[in-house]
Amino acid sequence: MAKRKTGRGGDTPATPSDELILGRLAFGAGPADERAQLRDMGPAAWIAEQLAPPDGDDPACRDRLEAARLRIRYDAGKAPAPEYPAADALRPLATLAAPIEALWPLTDYKRPMAGAERFRPRLEVAAACLIRAVHGRWQLREVLVDFWHNHFNVDASQSVQVAVALPAYDRDVIRCHALGNFRDFLEAVAGSTAMLFYLNNRSSRAGAANENYARELFELHSFGREHYLNEFYNRWREVPGALKGQPGGFIDQDVYEAARAFTGWGVEDGSGLGGADRLPASGRFAYVESWHDPYQKRVLGVEFDPFQPARADGRKVLDLIADHPATARHVSGKLCRRLVGEGASPRLLSAAADLWWRARRQPDQIARVVELIARSPDFARSGGARVRRPLELAAAFVRATGSDFSASEGLVGALAAAGQRLFGWGPPTGHPEEAAYWLSANGMRQRWQLVQGLMENRWGNGSLDPRGLVDGARTAGPAADAIAARLLGSAAGQVGADILAGLAVPPERPLDAGKPADAALLRRVAAFAAMSAEFQTC
Repeated sequence: MAKRKTGRGGDTPATPSDELILGRLAFGAGPADERAQLRDMGPAAWIAEQLAPPDGDDPACRDRLEAARLRIRYDAGKAPAPEYPAADALRPLATLAAPIEALWPLTDYKRPMAGAERFRPRLEVAAACLIRAVHGRWQLREVLVDFWHNHFNVDASQSVQVAVALPAYDRDVIRCHALGNFRDFLEAVAGSTAMLFYLNNRSSRAGAANENYARELFELHSFGREHYLNEFYNRWREVPGALKGQPGGFIDQDVYEAARAFTGWGVEDGSGLGGADRLPASGRFAYVESWHDPYQKRVLGVEFDPFQPARADGRKVLDLIADHPATARHVSGKLCRRLVGEGASPRLLSAAADLWWRARRQPDQIARVVELIARSPDFARSGGARVRRPLELAAAFVRATGSDFSASEGLVGALAAAGQRLFGWGPPTGHPEEAAYWLSANGMRQRWQLVQGLMENRWGNGSLDPRGLVDGARTAGPAADAIAARLLGSAAGQVGADILAGLAVPPERPLDAGKPADAALLRRVAAFAAMSAEFQTC
């Protein structure tokens, strides 16, 4: 993506703190050279560079991905069940770059294999997500990839087909469009194998259209539930503006008609076509003309002529949705809440929606709106307004402490225990946005366990040498203060002293961070600092 000019949107220039930028537009303050780069470039130039990354991973992160190994272990399958040998091995992340047709045989239950083999792609994408969040240079893209995975949620924990399609979904849909044009994004999602299976559109046929995808397309992916008007109108003519093709929202009739428009959008999954004919079994997108409902339709007050070319009906629905002001308000509003918090002002919400709609034909539409939000006064004064989700919390902790991090299945499980099931959230809504979900009593306990486990290397993610955190301090007080300052920045205050008091450690106690007992103490101080409210929010 080409470099772009900064300062779009006409909002008053604002200067957010480095801590806020790295806490909200990145997964926390990283290595010293990253922090120095932000200071040298200044916020505006740093944001602009982050919004125009080259394709793919940066070389250092790519090396980490290539070096990563995840254990796979299972017992042998025995008769009368399918038989297969046991396995216990460390394997590379081999599915990330694989085309879907290379992975699709994992969905064939005529081939005996363990469930761990069939669902391996989901685990590898989750591991790569963690590695990129910690080690990736293009941090803002990773933040937005996480946002869009939640917005266009699919559950890869229950369906083998979705799990096998997840690497392509992450690589070719979410990552490819995270900073691009939303209309293009919508079509990539609609035609993705993961979404076609997750919301059942691959089984939608003329005469028996499945409305699951069409409903979530309106309610979640574009207009939002706030623009669902069926409580007030149940006939399309009654919706204000519909007779002019400009309805103020959508009703069930729009969902039903849109479902008809997407009939025939399916997957090469070996399904029969009649007689001896069958689709190939590649996992790729397939448009089956004989499954499409070709007759006239009406969506959002717009008439569709019958017998249009292949996929034209579905694409017209996507055009109407992407061009509608309701989509601009809903999706840009979600971005505001993710990047600023619930305190986003009406002025910012209006400016973001206006820019979203004006830039709807631009290839960097999403990047433009993100830049406006990130350079707004609302963003600059929003420090501490957002609760870090478990992924953000773990990545920020690792980045702040400088642990030599590698991903593991155990850590993916710990994130799930804390409420964030990576690529395994069942409802199409994605994980809740509300802070209350993340801050339940059990949720807080699991969040504390998460940082404590990382410090103890409980899941094999890498140990921390605390000598790099204490600035050469030789007594407990200055060492604890240095650790608190490293994790909390200007919010450190008395946190270091309070932690020592809670541990009954005198601040004047001598210590040597190179000794095992003292190193263990300093790791506990780091974990407790990360349990503070100042670190749990950003």
